[in-house]
Amino acid sequence: MATIAQKRASARSLMEIRRHRAITRAISYAIGLSAFVIVALGYELFARYGGFSPKLVPGLGAIAQALVRLTANGVLLASAAATLYRLIAGFLLACVIGVSVGMLMGHYEWAEDTLLPLTTFFYPIPGLAYAPLFVMWFGLGDLPTIMLVGTSSCFVVIVNTWKGVKAVKPIWQRSARAMGATDRDLFLRVILPGSLPYILIGLRLGLANAWRILIAVEMVTSVQRGLGWMIFGAQTFLNTDVMLATIVVIGAIGLLLEKQVFQRVENYTVARWGMIAT
Repeated sequence: MATIAQKRASARSLMEIRRHRAITRAISYAIGLSAFVIVALGYELFARYGGFSPKLVPGLGAIAQALVRLTANGVLLASAAATLYRLIAGFLLACVIGVSVGMLMGHYEWAEDTLLPLTTFFYPIPGLAYAPLFVMWFGLGDLPTIMLVGTSSCFVVIVNTWKGVKAVKPIWQRSARAMGATDRDLFLRVILPGSLPYILIGLRLGLANAWRILIAVEMVTSVQRGLGWMIFGAQTFLNTDVMLATIVVIGAIGLLLEKQVFQRVENYTVARWGMIAT
């Protein structure tokens, strides 16, 4: 009987924990949503009573109409698809280069001595500074954009991966060696899990940097379609509603990538392992 009672008490406790988490999550979502509502109301008040022409500062209704119109005629979807293609290709390039070089620098002292000065030199240079060179080297179109996104974003991934490998405690590695771990086991079971929180931070920052540089590059280089291309074209014809509608889409895609990609990866790895608080 005591065992059954303990099981029932444990089940009730588990249900209470889940209920508490659900309530906490709902409150967090409500607070985040209220921030968007406050900003939207503030903008609407500014649009109506700020003294600017509706052509320059359109209201939320005009922005929503532009968003629906651009979605219906397919321009927005085609531009978003083109931008996402460049983003994914460039960011994958940054991931491969950044994680590989960062792991190498963190694990081997000779690699750190050789590559850290170069990384420190190129890291603070804005990605747009390379844009004219990449256009001259690779021509117009998608290739220079992808190469520029990958190159400018890989340095933040390199730095954070390097810091993550260096942060792995030496005693963990010595203990694994003492228990007979091979180089492959040491990498997969100690170094990679131990440095993963830093790597995820680097990838998040790298993606944000790639997203920003991509939109800017699409404005200044010759691409057929893209969200940055839409903003630049709308500026030419003073279509402020189209510009703001595109900016909303850019922010929404960035938020979606953060919540549906990195947060899920984090929950399935370092959060489940108890390496970070959730």
